[in-house]
Amino acid sequence: MTVLSPPCLAAIERALRDTRTWCAGHTIDDRPALVHALRVAVTIGQHVPAPAQDVIVAALLHAAPDLAPTEPDVYQTLTAAYGSEVARIIEALQAEHRSLDEPNPPIRVDDQPVLLASTADKIVALTSLLRRAQSTGNLADFFDQRPVLRGLLPYFRAFQRAAHPRVPASMSAHLDAALSALERATAYPQRVGAW
Repeated sequence: MTVLSPPCLAAIERALRDTRTWCAGHTIDDRPALVHALRVAVTIGQHVPAPAQDVIVAALLHAAPDLAPTEPDVYQTLTAAYGSEVARIIEALQAEHRSLDEPNPPIRVDDQPVLLASTADKIVALTSLLRRAQSTGNLADFFDQRPVLRGLLPYFRAFQRAAHPRVPASMSAHLDAALSALERATAYPQRVGAW
């Protein structure tokens, strides 16, 4: 049983319908965007006892600004449908995603609802990435094609360490395990260079 198992609260049911609509035909991390959104919400529920409805709704809809039909203001639409807290969480997640394109992205762990959604998003994205890399049978080639990701691993590790005392221990351990596996998988240049 997950946070998305029936019966769901009305706002979560509505968010499921909207995310199905907005995610249709889109991908995140080379997988259907809907699968990513569902996994982020479920991951929160796996680690957080009785998570706030707004956090689950925001997790389901966190890609809406990128995927929703062109609207004058997607945040107005989200606020009208789900309330200002959901829109605020999603806007903070979007700002975090944009900051990853900048040198030295800031690490913010002082906003608990955003922190929970952000940590779950990283767990899902990094775990999915590692699965895809392993399925190719050639980790070196897979990660050679993703230098930006390799460059972000220290940021993700710093985020995990900063978030550790502020998220459930199981959630921190889950992110740590995903990062440790990626760090091992991307350590091949040092091994090759050592020969």
